[in-house]
Amino acid sequence: MPEDPIDHVDFTELNKKAISQPLVSHIYTADPSAHVFNGKIYIYPSHDIENDIPFDDLGSHFAMEDYHILSMDTPDSPTVDHGCALHVKDVPWADKQMWAPDAAEKNGTYYLFFPAKDHQGIFRIGVARSSSPTGPFIPETEAIAGSFSIDPAVFQDDDGAYYMYFGGIWGGQLQRWRTGSFKAEGEGPLAHLPEKNEQALCAKMARLSDDLLSFTETPKDILIIDENGNPLLAGDHERRFFEASWIHKYNGKYYFSYSTGDTHFLCYAIGNNPYGPFTYAGRILEPVVGWTSHHSICAFEGKWYLFYHDSSLSNGVTHLRSVKVTELIHDEDGYIQTIQPYKKQ
Repeated sequence: MPEDPIDHVDFTELNKKAISQPLVSHIYTADPSAHVFNGKIYIYPSHDIENDIPFDDLGSHFAMEDYHILSMDTPDSPTVDHGCALHVKDVPWADKQMWAPDAAEKNGTYYLFFPAKDHQGIFRIGVARSSSPTGPFIPETEAIAGSFSIDPAVFQDDDGAYYMYFGGIWGGQLQRWRTGSFKAEGEGPLAHLPEKNEQALCAKMARLSDDLLSFTETPKDILIIDENGNPLLAGDHERRFFEASWIHKYNGKYYFSYSTGDTHFLCYAIGNNPYGPFTYAGRILEPVVGWTSHHSICAFEGKWYLFYHDSSLSNGVTHLRSVKVTELIHDEDGYIQTIQPYKKQ
């Protein structure tokens, strides 16, 4: 997909073909993490803002500063913006770039998990708490010990255990942690990526402590394998992990879904436990207008829904995106039907 702006697209016609419309249009929102709390849908998105930062491979133009929580009574009802729930200026350890968050609930307390660059320019993952799903959220004074990179997604299993999945390459800095410690900038924006014939970098995961404020283990790789049991390679850009981890459970199986980044697909893989390995199973969503693709999957009243974003409202400006929702269907064998974001005429 092209960078921003997209000059040759007729956005009036594109929006007529879109299978869904932005949930809110008064602000730009992206990277939606949707959950059902107390019978209602709450969405925890990024809040995109206009800026003059040039497009680059590190995502510097994604300069988000705060989080707004959205809610819906049903997937078809109006969406409510509950205002600013957390601002970067209120997080002692964070400097900038409040990227894709997630949320969880335990014993009546709501937890907002979020990445941001610290004052040394390194992405860490923080957590904030509230008595309400809409905040305001009070952040911990330090990032989660041992956390790094971006895109936290927290999954509660049936046994009550909570796991965090995270990571993103390129601007998400995951490749800079290959040796276990951070390698600073200096060799180019995409330094330290594996070669095309090497195993692709993996998302990370770790079980969370009982208070959801720390890891109980050293983060582990989420291995995605092909139909022959071989790990996906770094050169397999149409299937390998890039960013945007998500986990949902369906008929006893664990579905790890993610974005392929520079090829703009949402893909998924299926495993038998939260740690994987996960076998690649196909695409969830074909490319949308805009460079990024980031999502969540949520069940509500017996149906499943895909929350995602595109840049149609901003006429294709990459860093000004809008959250959307559409139904997601698992077929009788458990595979997800691939979704086309725009109807073909």
